[in-house]
Amino acid sequence: MCRTDNFRRPRFVRGRSRPRTTSAHDRPRVFRPRNQGRNAGGGGGRLRRVHDIDPAFTALPLRALADAALTRARELGAEHADFRLERIRSQTLNLRDAALETALDADDVGLSVRVVKDGTWGFAAGIDLTPDGAARVAAQAVDVAAVAKPVNREPIELAPEPVHGERTWVSAYEIDPFDVPTGDKIALLAGWSRRLLDDDRVDHVDATLMQVKENKFFADLAGTVTTQQRVRLYPAVDAVGISGPLFDTMRTLAPPAGYGWEWLTGDHWDWDGELARIPELLAEKLAAPSVDPGVYDVVVDPSNLWLTIHESIGHATELDRALGYEAAYAGTSFATPDKLGELQYGSKVMNVTGDRTAEHGLATIGYDDEGVEAQAFDIIADGRFTGYQTDRRIARLTGADRSNGCAFADAASSMPIQRMANVSLQPAVDGPSTDELISGVDRGIYIVGNKSWSIDMQRYNFQFTGQRFYRIESGRLAGQLRDVAYQATTTDFWNSMEAVGGPQTYVLGGAFNCGKGQPGQIAPVSHGCPSALFRGVNILNALKEAGQ
Repeated sequence: MCRTDNFRRPRFVRGRSRPRTTSAHDRPRVFRPRNQGRNAGGGGGRLRRVHDIDPAFTALPLRALADAALTRARELGAEHADFRLERIRSQTLNLRDAALETALDADDVGLSVRVVKDGTWGFAAGIDLTPDGAARVAAQAVDVAAVAKPVNREPIELAPEPVHGERTWVSAYEIDPFDVPTGDKIALLAGWSRRLLDDDRVDHVDATLMQVKENKFFADLAGTVTTQQRVRLYPAVDAVGISGPLFDTMRTLAPPAGYGWEWLTGDHWDWDGELARIPELLAEKLAAPSVDPGVYDVVVDPSNLWLTIHESIGHATELDRALGYEAAYAGTSFATPDKLGELQYGSKVMNVTGDRTAEHGLATIGYDDEGVEAQAFDIIADGRFTGYQTDRRIARLTGADRSNGCAFADAASSMPIQRMANVSLQPAVDGPSTDELISGVDRGIYIVGNKSWSIDMQRYNFQFTGQRFYRIESGRLAGQLRDVAYQATTTDFWNSMEAVGGPQTYVLGGAFNCGKGQPGQIAPVSHGCPSALFRGVNILNALKEAGQ
């Protein structure tokens, strides 16, 4: 890893014995969670509240339904059977210029049974929450396996997993967002919107809040029984500015997170500070010059880098994808099994983990949808490609001793498939601040916030844009630029990474809606990372590339 003493080498700061620091006047304020750093928990050191499973969920006849389904599957000769019952509550609020446009509430409840019969998958789902209904779903799953057997070319075997007995797990949050009156949520979003609209530099404001509360009950023939509950939400405010023939947007940087309502109250994210800066940032962006394309050194903020991690590392290291099982839809991967242990994915300062245990992570869970206990595992160590993300079937295909717990279904009606863990780039212990990274650049660009992106089906050739960009001259920020996109191949980009920031720069970003599978499913996932410095990156002028 890159340490501060290595960071201060004259080579790194281009001939200076010590790096210059960017002054507070020069540096734009980029907001971080108030408890920043790797694995920073909520509450500033307070003991977090531990919630009980929602009594409306535990009041359902969970064990009776599971017993009926699993008993029927065993009677019909299934070698393996598992049962899930899920309740997923969601609410989406959209405001346009402080006026409510959408208030969508959903409450989905259902059950499903997955079996392996004669080496073939069978799956069925239903909404009849009675023992007879659960038994019928199990019989349907066995029937599906029988129909599929003649065309099945690969006998299904699952990697072993210890029996965990009965387990309960609840995610880390303080205030259940579904306990907060909808009117209070709308009032908060409207207040934020009006605050921006009161500034003449802002012409329109979109404010959105997505919230999910997910309950899952799982049981299998082996004897693992899990009852779990997790909460997540994603608030975003997007301001639009118009200047003559130009218009542009500026969105808040707060990521979606596995918090409760406390994520919006100011205890964990400085909403007041960020909203106060948006009009000025938007006006600067509209007045900024268009970038001259060429090769630059770039410092990438975590608010942008998480998406590059997601697309070029997270998807590329899903083993089902690398083996070709997603080729018809999501694509394949350049990181094929023959490269495992051999490929220099990135520079020596690159250490990437998959982690389904990270507090407040969107993919964090106690046990996955195959009853596998959540784990953390290496994907890239010192730049070398060392591991894949797996579920039980894919792990068994490769001879692995155990799955690393990456099975997920987005609803009871969906069959679990391999999905992404919280894939994160680790910071350097005692590593540099973002200011110090910037101070080591003579001519470059500082990139903040994510926006549009494009990557090929093998996750190798890509380009990414951002929310805002700053010219770096002689180690200092020198105003915003427009129309910036960075372009590279995955291995060239990550091998150009010279330094990663310290834990004080680390932020857990992520997405609510990672898509995969046929039929399509979505999954929430987080990606943590520090700020990072990359040398010699190709910068495009996105406007010129579009022929304008």
